[in-house]
Amino acid sequence: MPASKSPHKPEALTPMSAITRSVQAMDLLARKGPLGVRAVAQQLSLPLGSVHRLLLDLSEEGIVDRTPTGEWELSYRLLEITGLQLERIELPRLFRPFAETIAAATNETVNLNALSGRVGVCIDKVRGNEGMQLDNRIGSRGPLNCGGAGKAMLAFMDETEREQVYEAPLESLTPYTITDPARLRAEIGAIRERGYSIDDQEVVVGVYCVAVPLLDRMGRAAGAISVTGPSLKQPGPGVEPLVVMLQDACRHVSHRLGYSGPWPGQLATTGERLAVWENTL
Repeated sequence: MPASKSPHKPEALTPMSAITRSVQAMDLLARKGPLGVRAVAQQLSLPLGSVHRLLLDLSEEGIVDRTPTGEWELSYRLLEITGLQLERIELPRLFRPFAETIAAATNETVNLNALSGRVGVCIDKVRGNEGMQLDNRIGSRGPLNCGGAGKAMLAFMDETEREQVYEAPLESLTPYTITDPARLRAEIGAIRERGYSIDDQEVVVGVYCVAVPLLDRMGRAAGAISVTGPSLKQPGPGVEPLVVMLQDACRHVSHRLGYSGPWPGQLATTGERLAVWENTL
Protein backbone atom coordinates (compact mmCIF):
# COMPACT_ATOMS: atom_id res chain seq x y z
CA MET A 1 0.00 0.00 0.00
CA PRO A 2 1.58 3.31 -1.00
CA ALA A 3 2.60 5.58 1.81
CA SER A 4 0.25 8.45 2.37
CA LYS A 5 1.55 11.90 1.59
CA SER A 6 2.17 14.17 4.51
CA PRO A 7 -0.06 17.25 4.78
CA HIS A 8 1.25 20.26 2.90
CA LYS A 9 3.11 22.66 5.17
CA PRO A 10 3.47 26.35 4.33
CA GLU A 11 6.98 27.32 3.35
CA ALA A 12 8.93 29.29 5.93
CA LEU A 13 9.56 32.93 5.21
CA THR A 14 12.88 33.10 3.38
CA PRO A 15 15.42 35.89 3.90
CA MET A 16 14.78 37.13 0.37
CA SER A 17 11.03 37.31 0.86
CA ALA A 18 11.57 39.22 4.12
CA ILE A 19 13.81 41.68 2.30
CA THR A 20 11.25 42.02 -0.49
CA ARG A 21 8.50 42.79 1.99
CA SER A 22 10.70 45.35 3.74
CA VAL A 23 11.45 47.10 0.45
CA GLN A 24 7.76 47.06 -0.49
CA ALA A 25 6.85 48.63 2.86
CA MET A 26 9.53 51.33 2.52
CA ASP A 27 8.45 52.11 -1.02
CA LEU A 28 4.82 52.40 0.08
CA LEU A 29 5.68 54.75 2.96
CA ALA A 30 7.85 56.85 0.67
CA ARG A 31 4.97 57.32 -1.76
CA LYS A 32 1.95 57.47 0.56
CA GLY A 33 3.15 57.75 4.16
CA PRO A 34 2.53 58.26 6.92
CA LEU A 35 0.20 55.26 7.15
CA GLY A 36 -1.23 53.12 9.92
CA VAL A 37 -0.22 49.46 10.20
CA ARG A 38 -3.64 48.30 8.95
CA ALA A 39 -3.36 50.51 5.84
CA VAL A 40 0.12 49.13 5.11
CA ALA A 41 -1.12 45.56 5.50
CA GLN A 42 -4.12 46.16 3.23
CA GLN A 43 -2.13 47.86 0.47
CA LEU A 44 0.59 45.19 0.51
CA SER A 45 -1.92 42.32 0.91
CA LEU A 46 -0.02 40.99 3.92
CA PRO A 47 -1.20 39.70 7.32
CA LEU A 48 -1.64 42.43 9.90
CA GLY A 49 0.58 40.68 12.45
CA SER A 50 3.40 40.19 9.95
CA VAL A 51 3.33 43.86 8.94
CA HIS A 52 3.32 44.96 12.58
CA ARG A 53 6.42 42.87 13.31
CA LEU A 54 8.07 44.12 10.11
CA LEU A 55 7.50 47.76 11.02
CA LEU A 56 8.81 47.19 14.55
CA ASP A 57 11.97 45.62 13.10
CA LEU A 58 12.44 48.55 10.71
CA SER A 59 11.86 50.96 13.60
CA GLU A 60 14.58 49.31 15.69
CA GLU A 61 16.99 49.95 12.81
CA GLY A 62 15.93 53.60 12.47
CA ILE A 63 14.36 53.06 9.04
CA VAL A 64 10.83 54.05 10.07
CA ASP A 65 9.37 56.15 12.88
CA ARG A 66 5.93 56.40 14.47
CA THR A 67 4.17 59.74 14.29
CA PRO A 68 2.43 61.22 17.36
CA THR A 69 -0.85 59.85 15.95
CA GLY A 70 0.52 56.30 15.76
CA GLU A 71 1.10 56.09 12.00
CA TRP A 72 4.36 55.00 10.37
CA GLU A 73 6.69 57.05 8.16
CA LEU A 74 10.22 56.76 6.79
CA SER A 75 12.99 58.03 9.03
CA TYR A 76 16.47 59.51 8.45
CA ARG A 77 18.42 56.22 8.40
CA LEU A 78 18.13 55.57 4.67
CA LEU A 79 19.96 58.83 3.96
CA GLU A 80 22.58 57.90 6.52
CA ILE A 81 23.09 54.47 4.94
CA THR A 82 23.48 55.95 1.47
CA GLY A 83 25.63 58.90 2.60
CA LEU A 84 28.63 57.73 0.59
CA GLN A 85 26.53 57.63 -2.57
CA LEU A 86 24.85 61.03 -2.23
CA GLU A 87 27.23 62.68 -4.71
CA ARG A 88 25.38 60.76 -7.42
CA ILE A 89 22.08 62.39 -6.49
CA GLU A 90 21.12 65.52 -8.38
CA LEU A 91 20.50 67.70 -5.33
CA PRO A 92 24.14 67.84 -4.20
CA ARG A 93 25.29 68.26 -7.79
CA LEU A 94 23.07 71.31 -8.22
CA PHE A 95 24.13 72.68 -4.84
CA ARG A 96 27.89 72.40 -5.27
CA PRO A 97 28.71 75.27 -7.69
CA PHE A 98 26.82 77.80 -5.56
CA ALA A 99 28.18 76.38 -2.30
CA GLU A 100 31.80 76.50 -3.44
CA THR A 101 31.47 80.16 -4.45
CA ILE A 102 29.72 81.14 -1.21
CA ALA A 103 32.21 79.21 0.95
CA ALA A 104 35.13 80.88 -0.81
CA ALA A 105 33.57 84.32 -0.36
CA THR A 106 32.68 83.89 3.33
CA ASN A 107 35.33 81.41 4.52
CA GLU A 108 32.47 79.64 6.28
CA THR A 109 30.81 76.26 5.79
CA VAL A 110 27.87 75.91 3.42
CA ASN A 111 25.53 73.02 4.27
CA LEU A 112 22.84 71.28 2.26
CA ASN A 113 20.07 69.84 4.43
CA ALA A 114 17.12 67.66 3.50
CA LEU A 115 13.84 67.39 5.37
CA SER A 116 13.18 63.85 6.62
CA GLY A 117 9.98 63.56 8.60
CA ARG A 118 10.40 66.01 11.47
CA VAL A 119 14.19 66.21 11.45
CA GLY A 120 16.74 67.79 9.14
CA VAL A 121 19.53 65.68 7.64
CA CYS A 122 22.85 67.06 6.39
CA ILE A 123 23.40 65.52 2.94
CA ASP A 124 26.30 67.62 1.64
CA LYS A 125 28.62 70.46 2.68
CA VAL A 126 31.45 72.65 1.46
CA ARG A 127 33.85 73.80 4.15
CA GLY A 128 35.24 77.32 4.31
CA ASN A 129 38.65 78.30 5.59
CA GLU A 130 37.53 79.80 8.90
CA GLY A 131 39.07 78.06 11.90
CA MET A 132 35.87 77.62 13.93
CA GLN A 133 33.31 75.62 11.96
CA LEU A 134 30.12 73.73 12.78
CA ASP A 135 31.27 70.60 10.99
CA ASN A 136 28.10 68.55 10.56
CA ARG A 137 28.79 64.98 9.50
CA ILE A 138 27.00 63.98 6.31
CA GLY A 139 24.02 61.92 7.42
CA SER A 140 23.77 63.68 10.80
CA ARG A 141 20.34 64.90 11.82
CA GLY A 142 19.01 67.74 13.93
CA PRO A 143 15.73 69.06 15.34
CA LEU A 144 13.66 71.65 13.48
CA ASN A 145 13.15 74.05 16.39
CA CYS A 146 16.76 75.27 16.29
CA GLY A 147 19.50 76.04 13.79
CA GLY A 148 19.18 78.06 10.63
CA ALA A 149 18.36 75.14 8.35
CA GLY A 150 15.98 73.50 10.82
CA LYS A 151 13.89 76.64 11.29
CA ALA A 152 13.95 77.47 7.56
CA MET A 153 12.49 74.03 6.81
CA LEU A 154 10.00 74.24 9.68
CA ALA A 155 8.73 77.61 8.42
CA PHE A 156 7.73 76.19 5.04
CA MET A 157 6.52 72.75 6.08
CA ASP A 158 2.91 71.69 5.73
CA GLU A 159 0.93 73.58 8.38
CA THR A 160 -0.40 70.42 10.03
CA GLU A 161 3.09 68.98 10.39
CA ARG A 162 4.38 72.31 11.68
CA GLU A 163 1.73 72.26 14.41
CA GLN A 164 2.85 68.78 15.41
CA VAL A 165 6.39 70.10 15.92
CA TYR A 166 5.07 72.91 18.14
CA GLU A 167 3.07 70.45 20.22
CA ALA A 168 5.92 67.97 20.73
CA PRO A 169 8.72 68.48 23.30
CA LEU A 170 11.25 70.97 21.86
CA GLU A 171 14.85 69.79 22.13
CA SER A 172 17.40 72.11 23.77
CA LEU A 173 21.01 72.10 22.56
CA THR A 174 22.32 75.33 24.11
CA PRO A 175 20.97 78.03 26.46
CA TYR A 176 19.96 79.94 23.29
CA THR A 177 17.78 77.18 21.80
CA ILE A 178 14.12 78.14 21.47
CA THR A 179 12.11 75.67 23.55
CA ASP A 180 8.99 77.76 24.21
CA PRO A 181 6.26 76.95 21.63
CA ALA A 182 4.82 80.48 21.64
CA ARG A 183 8.24 82.03 21.03
CA LEU A 184 8.97 79.47 18.31
CA ARG A 185 5.67 80.28 16.56
CA ALA A 186 6.59 83.96 16.52
CA GLU A 187 10.07 83.18 15.18
CA ILE A 188 8.67 80.99 12.41
CA GLY A 189 6.18 83.69 11.45
CA ALA A 190 9.03 86.18 11.05
CA ILE A 191 11.02 83.67 8.96
CA ARG A 192 8.06 83.09 6.63
CA GLU A 193 7.72 86.83 6.14
CA ARG A 194 11.37 87.63 5.42
CA GLY A 195 12.23 84.34 3.66
CA TYR A 196 15.34 83.37 5.65
CA SER A 197 16.24 82.19 9.15
CA ILE A 198 18.97 83.06 11.62
CA ASP A 199 20.66 80.75 14.13
CA ASP A 200 21.96 82.80 17.05
CA GLN A 201 24.12 80.16 18.81
CA GLU A 202 21.16 77.77 19.10
CA VAL A 203 23.13 74.65 18.15
CA VAL A 204 26.68 75.49 19.24
CA VAL A 205 27.64 78.47 21.41
CA GLY A 206 29.79 80.87 19.39
CA VAL A 207 28.50 79.63 16.02
CA TYR A 208 25.92 81.55 13.93
CA CYS A 209 24.00 80.57 10.82
CA VAL A 210 21.75 81.99 8.11
CA ALA A 211 19.61 79.67 5.96
CA VAL A 212 17.10 79.76 3.11
CA PRO A 213 14.61 76.94 2.34
CA LEU A 214 14.50 74.68 -0.69
CA LEU A 215 10.93 74.33 -1.99
CA ASP A 216 9.30 71.46 -3.85
CA ARG A 217 6.72 71.80 -6.63
CA MET A 218 3.98 72.42 -4.04
CA GLY A 219 5.93 75.24 -2.38
CA ARG A 220 6.67 73.14 0.70
CA ALA A 221 10.06 72.68 2.33
CA ALA A 222 12.23 69.97 0.82
CA GLY A 223 15.42 71.11 2.52
CA ALA A 224 17.56 74.18 3.13
CA ILE A 225 20.96 75.67 2.32
CA SER A 226 22.79 77.39 5.16
CA VAL A 227 26.02 79.28 5.84
CA THR A 228 27.52 78.55 9.25
CA GLY A 229 30.46 80.03 11.10
CA PRO A 230 31.67 82.34 13.87
CA SER A 231 30.68 85.65 12.27
CA LEU A 232 27.69 87.37 13.85
CA LYS A 233 24.51 87.07 11.77
CA GLN A 234 21.41 89.12 12.54
CA PRO A 235 18.32 90.02 10.49
CA GLY A 236 18.87 93.24 8.57
CA PRO A 237 21.06 94.91 5.96
CA GLY A 238 24.32 93.39 7.21
CA VAL A 239 23.30 89.82 6.33
CA GLU A 240 21.31 90.60 3.17
CA PRO A 241 24.13 90.15 0.60
CA LEU A 242 24.64 86.64 1.97
CA VAL A 243 20.88 86.00 1.89
CA VAL A 244 20.74 87.12 -1.77
CA MET A 245 23.36 84.50 -2.68
CA LEU A 246 21.50 81.82 -0.74
CA GLN A 247 18.20 82.81 -2.35
CA ASP A 248 19.70 82.51 -5.83
CA ALA A 249 21.12 79.08 -4.98
CA CYS A 250 17.85 77.87 -3.45
CA ARG A 251 15.75 79.29 -6.27
CA HIS A 252 17.87 77.45 -8.85
CA VAL A 253 17.72 74.13 -7.01
CA SER A 254 14.01 74.54 -6.17
CA HIS A 255 13.24 75.19 -9.83
CA ARG A 256 14.80 71.83 -10.66
CA LEU A 257 12.58 70.29 -7.96
CA GLY A 258 9.53 71.66 -9.78
CA TYR A 259 8.81 74.87 -7.88
CA SER A 260 7.75 77.77 -10.12
CA GLY A 261 6.01 80.17 -7.74
CA PRO A 262 7.16 83.51 -6.30
CA TRP A 263 10.17 83.37 -4.01
CA PRO A 264 9.42 84.14 -0.33
CA GLY A 265 11.03 87.31 0.96
CA GLN A 266 12.85 88.18 -2.25
CA LEU A 267 15.38 90.84 -1.26
CA ALA A 268 16.78 92.17 -4.54
CA THR A 269 16.04 92.85 -8.18
CA THR A 270 17.86 90.92 -10.89
CA GLY A 271 20.38 93.73 -11.32
CA GLU A 272 21.02 93.97 -7.59
CA ARG A 273 21.52 90.20 -7.33
CA LEU A 274 24.04 90.27 -10.18
CA ALA A 275 25.93 93.05 -8.40
CA VAL A 276 26.18 90.93 -5.25
CA TRP A 277 27.68 88.02 -7.19
CA GLU A 278 30.08 90.31 -9.10
CA ASN A 279 31.35 91.73 -5.81
CA THR A 280 31.80 88.19 -4.52
CA LEU A 281 33.76 86.77 -7.42
